[in-house]
Amino acid sequence: MNQIKGTDLLVKALKEEGVDLLFGYPGGQAIDLFNSLYGQNDIEVVLPRHEQALVHAADGYARSTGKVGVCMVTSGPGATNLVTGIATANYDSVPLVCITGQVPTNLIGNDAFQEVDIVGITRSICKHSVTVRDREDLGRIIKEAFYIARTGKPGPVVVDIPKDIQQAYGSDEYPSQVNIRSYKPSTGVHEGQLKKAVKILNASKRPVFLLGGGVKIAHAQEAMTKLAQQTQVPVITTIMGKGAIPTDHPLYVGNIGIHGNYASNTAISQCDVLFSIGTRFNDRITGKISEFAKNASIIHIDIDTASISRNIVVDIPIVADANVAITKMLEYTKPLDTKDWLASIQTWKDSYPIQMNRYPGLNPEKIICQINDMFPDAIVSTDVGQNQLWATQFLSLTGKKQLLTSGGLGTMGYGLPAAIGAKLGNPSQPVIAISGDGGFQMNLQELATAICMELPVIICILNNSWLGNVRQWQEMFFDKRYSATCLRYRRGCIHDCKNPDKCCPPYTPDFVKLAESYGALGIRVEREEDLKAAFAAAGKETKRPTVIEFLIDPEANVSPMVPTGKPLSEMVMDC
Repeated sequence: MNQIKGTDLLVKALKEEGVDLLFGYPGGQAIDLFNSLYGQNDIEVVLPRHEQALVHAADGYARSTGKVGVCMVTSGPGATNLVTGIATANYDSVPLVCITGQVPTNLIGNDAFQEVDIVGITRSICKHSVTVRDREDLGRIIKEAFYIARTGKPGPVVVDIPKDIQQAYGSDEYPSQVNIRSYKPSTGVHEGQLKKAVKILNASKRPVFLLGGGVKIAHAQEAMTKLAQQTQVPVITTIMGKGAIPTDHPLYVGNIGIHGNYASNTAISQCDVLFSIGTRFNDRITGKISEFAKNASIIHIDIDTASISRNIVVDIPIVADANVAITKMLEYTKPLDTKDWLASIQTWKDSYPIQMNRYPGLNPEKIICQINDMFPDAIVSTDVGQNQLWATQFLSLTGKKQLLTSGGLGTMGYGLPAAIGAKLGNPSQPVIAISGDGGFQMNLQELATAICMELPVIICILNNSWLGNVRQWQEMFFDKRYSATCLRYRRGCIHDCKNPDKCCPPYTPDFVKLAESYGALGIRVEREEDLKAAFAAAGKETKRPTVIEFLIDPEANVSPMVPTGKPLSEMVMDC
């Protein structure tokens, strides 16, 4: 048995776990870790420009590849800057291993320079967090971290490594097996419960499959598409579940929830069996809980026991991996007579389509439809706000196309770094980030990362000069009291402005000049007829990013909308 430093064992562990890309930002309590990575040709270290962006990039890499994303930072502010990204990944079940440097063990608890209890801070927002206290535990803890992150319901794991543990010599052995007595993720499915559920499904007249992000996390899209076709049951998705079956499939209805389409929300309200798979039933999709699918028998498949009957009480709970359960269901299900039900749903879709025709000229629907036409296999990330909602409404997801978005936490600033991570993990696929002008500015420094890594990501900024989603709520529910949402506001403006127009101050920054200052291609689009040329120019770039600023109607709203506390049936169709 050879004796090696803790830092060298970590590098060995990363290689054993198949890590070839690491997002890192060095500092005093992590300098030894980075020293051991120096010259390691098997592991590429990517240096983003901020730790929050770093963890979002690891997140985008993990979501788009299915691998565990790995990031590494120093103690104190380096570690605390990961918090938002860890919470983002935790809500959306993204497998990450986040390694943080820490002050030496003899200084822990003494308020040492850049000391924080990152394990305590993140305990409630990650799947597992641990400080390594003994050098001989290091290999086992790293092995367990990767195992916990990727198995069961995936999620982020935080491993805090004090500086003396990094420097200490110990065994060079890295475990090949994991045996955690208290952690036994579900690997099968209760066939009795599944048969009960299928029996109820087979007897239904107005059934619906409601699919969440768990179907995609389990890589069950192909099996789910077969199940929908085999049963002829219509499919509705949450925002995170969109893409669980191809969006051009005749059985796909659309998204449910606060900004779901009329047909989806109405079908949920009128169904007699709601067969849900891989969703938490959060408040963004249920509306008023007492009215949600109130006449339906509800079946819920989820890998997380705690998610079942937490928000919506269900009739048949099934704890299982979505892919395992769906594959098993294919053995039991049969075609149902849903012709009349499907015809009703199609009538609702035709009568109340989601469209933005009331906003002539350049609008988000036309922008996203151009992306659909020109980039059929793109990976698309979004920020949060109106840009995210329009993307989830109009983006088609077929073939290899993917949507990466912060669903549970709703994190602004996610789009650009996630796109960088996705492009690094999928170099041959086009990668597009859709952002609002507000969200883009939260991590715009990552243009430097894209330049330095020679990544031709395409950044689409939907510039309406507002924090648009909040502005829409202020318009609808607060008598146009636009408090702290106008991004053209200057100190000299009147404080109760309700009628923004072209007399407003110029926008800051100039996104085209900003892009050019980083070395990126900058394009501004104001007319619909210039859309194709802008995307064509961006598509020709092979080693640098393109920023396309689209000037859209400042008062364009996302429709339809279910007001807070109202049932899904009380949608406002024209916001």
